[in-house]
Amino acid sequence: MTDRYDVVVLDCLTLWLSNLVCNNMDCDKAIDDLMNVLQNSKLETRNSELFIVSNEVGMGIVPENELARRFRDFAGILNQKAAETADEVYLVTAGIPMKIKG
Repeated sequence: MTDRYDVVVLDCLTLWLSNLVCNNMDCDKAIDDLMNVLQNSKLETRNSELFIVSNEVGMGIVPENELARRFRDFAGILNQKAAETADEVYLVTAGIPMKIKG
């Protein structure tokens, strides 16, 4: 990322993750690599705002099949790490943003 843009939108972390999970990729490594990029981009894009969109998948029932449980678990890890890296975090429900962090 560069300072060429005032705003950058990354949409959507869980779609990215679903491609990793469905292709049996190393999700732990990919998540760590992404977090490193995001952390390093904070230093490089001081004049840009980055908005990251992700879905919350852990508030429902435990999925019956192993693949869905694996996705849900990785989504939780991914969202936690993204929230840790972020300056602000919002949960948007029914179009109503609720500030979680920042």
